[in-house]
Amino acid sequence: MPTRRSFLAQSGAALTSALLLPALPGCAPTNPLAHIKGQLLGPDAATGHLLRDPSRIPTPTHTLDTDVLIIGGGVAGLAARRWLHRHGQSNTLLVELAGEAGGNSSAGHNAASAYPWGAHYLPVPDVRNVELLAFLQEAGTLTGYAPGGLPIYNDYHLCHDPEERLNIQGHWQEGLVPSLGLSAADQAQFARFFKLIETLKTARGRDGRDAFCIPLAHASTDEAYRQLDQLTFAAYLDREQFTTPALRWYLNYACRDDYGATAAQVSAWAGLHYFASRKGRAHNAGSGDVLTWPEGNNFLVKSLIGQADAPIQPHTLAYALRETATGIEALTYNVATRQSTRVRARQVLLATPQHVAHRLLTAVPGHQLPPPDSLHHAPWLVANLTVAGLPQGPGRPLSWDNVRYDSPSLGYINATQQSLKQDDSGPKVISLYWPLTDEAPALARRRAYQTPYAEWLPRVVAELETYHPGVTPYLQQADLWVWGHGMVAPTPGLLWGAARQAAMRPVRNRIFFAHTDFSGISIFEEGFYQGIRAAKEMLAVI
Repeated sequence: MPTRRSFLAQSGAALTSALLLPALPGCAPTNPLAHIKGQLLGPDAATGHLLRDPSRIPTPTHTLDTDVLIIGGGVAGLAARRWLHRHGQSNTLLVELAGEAGGNSSAGHNAASAYPWGAHYLPVPDVRNVELLAFLQEAGTLTGYAPGGLPIYNDYHLCHDPEERLNIQGHWQEGLVPSLGLSAADQAQFARFFKLIETLKTARGRDGRDAFCIPLAHASTDEAYRQLDQLTFAAYLDREQFTTPALRWYLNYACRDDYGATAAQVSAWAGLHYFASRKGRAHNAGSGDVLTWPEGNNFLVKSLIGQADAPIQPHTLAYALRETATGIEALTYNVATRQSTRVRARQVLLATPQHVAHRLLTAVPGHQLPPPDSLHHAPWLVANLTVAGLPQGPGRPLSWDNVRYDSPSLGYINATQQSLKQDDSGPKVISLYWPLTDEAPALARRRAYQTPYAEWLPRVVAELETYHPGVTPYLQQADLWVWGHGMVAPTPGLLWGAARQAAMRPVRNRIFFAHTDFSGISIFEEGFYQGIRAAKEMLAVI
């Protein structure tokens, strides 16, 4: 039986040629975008904003009892639900505002393909992250272990070649590290930076722990490394004389990619962590390989959901908490039925962003969350574009990740690349990621929410035209999603400051917290870790 990589490699030439010059649409309309269908989507911000004025919500009409109430169905909430179920706490209810659990690992699909609305890959994990490996094995992503003990990953879940390309000076080069037109001095700076990273990957603090690792809670407490959290990554690069524009573009791109913020906004510790923390090893994959699916990390979300048997109630907003003699009382509102319920629980897990948790705790004294707007939450636009073809320029062929040098967006992934359909000549779906970093987060968020589809669409099409001139007639559908609070950014002082540690402490062993906000870095591994950490704390005080 052929492996996934050999199967897809054999059809690679057909895929690329099919994308080049399919038949164009007929007579062009007066509006050059009139043939493009689509809509503007996103989280239910209107219902979420009821937290600001709960008086508009109807009074609860019935009561429900549970041992544990989990508020929030992102990765952290689902990981906690799974852990509690596996360790004897089955009387658990999870409520989620959206129609489906998943948070920013949600997904969509059309006739061409499934596609991600947010997080879309998982780097090959560190073999020491045994809880994550156990989950991946049950999900079918990790298929076993080689005689030497290294994991073997499902070949159909590993991103196949060609994996990455960069459009620079009108030419598609292999990989995302700029290589065209670099001077000897530029190349020397790249070499020096990556030599530094190789040193940091194996560096350990005086406590014997890794200087940088995932989850970051396991990283060294050595002040020699933690002091890097006090200055910006841009300031650190200036200090170390990493100044060549191509290198600075690449490092800024990396920060925008993982953090939704620029090198001038995130801490130096976070900027170096992006590169130095990835230590994955596998029998059949390299340390830089990634696991991905057409639907992105929604595959992992579905696996988390399936690995526990406890109810999930969608379309439900939790809008108030108060302590009682026996535990916690939560008021919830079901958007679909327009009814409110009083939920009585012994313990509550707030698996929500901190600004949501802060509003829920208005009537609960003793919590130590920072002010609601103290964290930098980056707004994002994600565009899933169905195309009949992509006019290709010179250089490397269509890859999974496609980026243009100096672009305001992060480029696009080819969601269809992981497809196993024998006939791959039809339309493709590409997912364009665009962190809105040109303005302060609050202003960018407000502007993004106020921008209608008719204004977003020309911007998205114009951006794609810079990648593929002449692509507009081949666009069939453009569905857009705005994430107002897409992810937390690790700004200076956040990761190793006292406030983050205090914010995770339970309130009288009744209210617990788990979210990537409490890590300061919004990646799947951190959400997964946060959920398990909180679940362990809850089980310890039963």
